[in-house]
Amino acid sequence: MLRHRTTVNAAVILGGLALLGVAPQQPEGEPFSTAIRQVKDGLYVIPGYDGAVTGGNVAVRVTPEGVLIVDDRLPPQSTEIAAKVGSVSKQPIRYVVSTHHHGDHTGGHAEFIKTAEIVAHRNNRTNMVRGKLANPPRMTFTDEASVFLGGVETRALYYGRGHTDGDAVIYFPARRAIHTGDLVVWGRRTDKTLLTPFVDRGNGGSLVAWIATLDRVLGLDFDVAIPGHGPVLTKEQVRTFRQNLVTLRQRVTDAARPGVSRAEFGARLKTDDLNWPFPVARLDDLWNEFGAASNK
Repeated sequence: MLRHRTTVNAAVILGGLALLGVAPQQPEGEPFSTAIRQVKDGLYVIPGYDGAVTGGNVAVRVTPEGVLIVDDRLPPQSTEIAAKVGSVSKQPIRYVVSTHHHGDHTGGHAEFIKTAEIVAHRNNRTNMVRGKLANPPRMTFTDEASVFLGGVETRALYYGRGHTDGDAVIYFPARRAIHTGDLVVWGRRTDKTLLTPFVDRGNGGSLVAWIATLDRVLGLDFDVAIPGHGPVLTKEQVRTFRQNLVTLRQRVTDAARPGVSRAEFGARLKTDDLNWPFPVARLDDLWNEFGAASNK
């Protein structure tokens, strides 16, 4: 187990690579492209748009002594991920750093755990074990962990609850880039429905805590963000997502005033202007956080 400012040493090689500019937005439309694309020098993304078809975004950090990936999508896609990584590096995948426990981000563990070490927040592992998900990580951290591979540092940071209680933000300091996991989602799924933030209350998620967590994320020095699903974003777009969460929290609070029923809450809550049409099941999570205690 890694605790606090723990370091995982694979090798130390001094020096760094020159920083390139930000890649353009990932293509949208039908079909959505899942071709690996460069974000910055040595940093790539294998795009993911939803939890049902493509899984989540996979970040790929290439180094002279191996490859580190962030998340590993759905179970059948391990071979596809390995092939796409192989198209940009002949080095083996040495580490998988996990943003959270959901199966569209951890489904590839079954294959990658055979040859790579999986690193995750300890609550991520706890959620996987409780949910009887296969191949939970063997290496966990509480606040922060660093993996040094080929002279390149990758940091896994825990800033608090949000989407779940085990969300890690993965920071590539030399490239001023982050992978947020599902603390940020953006755009449309492959079926063209809009992505909405999911407060997974059953696994410790909280809308109130989510905003404070993103405030800490925004304190990092980065100019590009790979979200859990959707196109590569700017820091300003992450700020926009955070502000939309603030608006959502206020509207949920207003809609869940004392005396309001669960059915009335769903009818009163308006989010169309945020491009977040909430499914009924996800309204239940918001109701349970804000309205259930004071309303019947």
